[in-house]
Amino acid sequence: MIALNALNPQVASRMLGALTQWMRYDSARQTLMRSQLQRIVETAGMSKDVFEVATKSLA
Repeated sequence: MIALNALNPQVASRMLGALTQWMRYDSARQTLMRSQLQRIVETAGMSKDVFEVATKSLA
């Protein structure tokens, strides 16, 4: 998503929807998905769309 954000932020925010369902998975996968969402949030230069989807899913 980080690389795609530079090319097309709208597509990146839509594809990020797959990670927003992290609560449906087992604890090992939840941990991995949350860590990647956190990584996306902490990345400088992230578009508003991607940042909003990632932060809302972490809340």
